[in-house]
Amino acid sequence: MTVVLAIFVQNILPIFVLISLGFGLSRRFPVDIATLTKFNFYLFVPSFTFVNLYQTAIGVDSLKALAIALLILVANLGLGWLLAYLRHLSSGMTIAFQNSIAYYNSGNIGIPLITLVYSTGALSRGGSNPYLDVALATQVMVLLVQNLSINTLGFFSAGSANRHWRDSLQSIFRMPTVYTVPLALLLKLVPLDLAQTPIWVVLTYLKNALVPIALLTLGVQLARTRKLHRISGDAWLATFSRLVLGPALVLGLIHLFRLSGVVAQTLFISTAVPTAVNSALIAVECKNHPDFAAQVVMITTLLSALTLIAVIFAAQMLFPV
Repeated sequence: MTVVLAIFVQNILPIFVLISLGFGLSRRFPVDIATLTKFNFYLFVPSFTFVNLYQTAIGVDSLKALAIALLILVANLGLGWLLAYLRHLSSGMTIAFQNSIAYYNSGNIGIPLITLVYSTGALSRGGSNPYLDVALATQVMVLLVQNLSINTLGFFSAGSANRHWRDSLQSIFRMPTVYTVPLALLLKLVPLDLAQTPIWVVLTYLKNALVPIALLTLGVQLARTRKLHRISGDAWLATFSRLVLGPALVLGLIHLFRLSGVVAQTLFISTAVPTAVNSALIAVECKNHPDFAAQVVMITTLLSALTLIAVIFAAQMLFPV
């Protein structure tokens, strides 16, 4: 019961408080959501990615996690395409549907959740955290794949639904995250501790702003979603795919590659988190079914309060350390 309450109070409840604040503020005042999305894509997301990648030690386990994260992405995109094809969805809706399944909240929820379960939660081994470093290194690899792909492939596909593919391609190279990843990797090789320079303080401030601003922005979008009270069948199917079928696919990949212990636990838990807030922000930016995207983000976030508890327990049983 303590673990359940800890997960809810420390990870789930604050998320809904921030979403509610954005929702209420948008109902009371005219809030420019386009400006908020620009702040997220051009400042907060690249800073968050850079700081986490720069600070992470990359070992063999991390490289394995990176490969699995890439396969997870491909598998979820394939699952989304198949389900959309069976439901005869339009091309634009197919892209929104795929994005809602393939891109999940590996940063806003994944990082704090993994920190919790390996430091004070069910997998902490009596309050100590001997596996926390391995778990966080694994989660950062997942975050790297998710952030880079959603801000390139996700942005390109969503934009191509309403724009020429050349315009969508150009928009990718205007995204700072494309350059953030190689820059962070290169600077890791330079004999200079960037954390001791003044720019690190700026990057840290921007990184810390991602979670609250992204969730406030989601609240604003939800306040403008006219059909939020009428959840579509496609949104429920996407929710089931994200929270249930997604983790099931990962189980198969974990067993295929004979992963075990903390790495297997982390990959399993991290893929059970709700749909990425950025998928809704991209839908708004590209004007590609933003109501549907907001619905899926909200439903998966709500239901993950229950499903994550089951997944954490299952991870402990399936992959003991």
